[in-house]
Amino acid sequence: MPIKIIIVDDHALVIEGLKAVLKKTAADILVVGEAFSGNQALKIAQKRTADIYVLDITLPGLNGLETMARLIRKDNKAKVIILSMHDDASTIKKAFQTGAFGYLVKESVTEDIVRALRTVYKGQYYLSPSVHHVELADIIATSCNLKTHHNDLTSKEKEIIQLIAEGSGNKQISHDLKISINTVKVHRHNIALKLNIHKQTDLVRYAIKEKIVR
Repeated sequence: MPIKIIIVDDHALVIEGLKAVLKKTAADILVVGEAFSGNQALKIAQKRTADIYVLDITLPGLNGLETMARLIRKDNKAKVIILSMHDDASTIKKAFQTGAFGYLVKESVTEDIVRALRTVYKGQYYLSPSVHHVELADIIATSCNLKTHHNDLTSKEKEIIQLIAEGSGNKQISHDLKISINTVKVHRHNIALKLNIHKQTDLVRYAIKEKIVR
């Protein structure tokens, strides 16, 4: 089953650019609709379903955040990735407060879009790696009405649990797995949500019990 998405942006070039990237690099992702305004997106959502909506914040009529809120009220299973030129912490925080699962900065969207869609489809949060100054885990923990996800741990999450149990900090994990520190923090937060384990000592006990440690 492909990941079905609807793209909402008031610039046709942005939509066409995203469609071209997805067609070239992601056979598992299918664009089932496109809209140029919030109201148009809501009308499309009444006629067809999507797993993920990719929304610009700046839209004619309803802005992206209000559109997202209405989409989520209509379908509480809907997941939204916000697409924006803004990379300030207050805008990003507001997006996650409203219910976003992902936030992409437009300047890096072609590099991150496929990874973001696949991550959010699994029920995990995603933030553009280019936004180094924003602590996503802190924003989610303090600002969002979180849902608990009981999906199985991914292989990457198991690797991170193993490294934590072996005494590695975020910097060492980032180096060993060749991912950003921000991404490590997001993975750790997702692990805490899935396992309902929030203390490192308890996570180490879990790793030993489940034989995740070497």
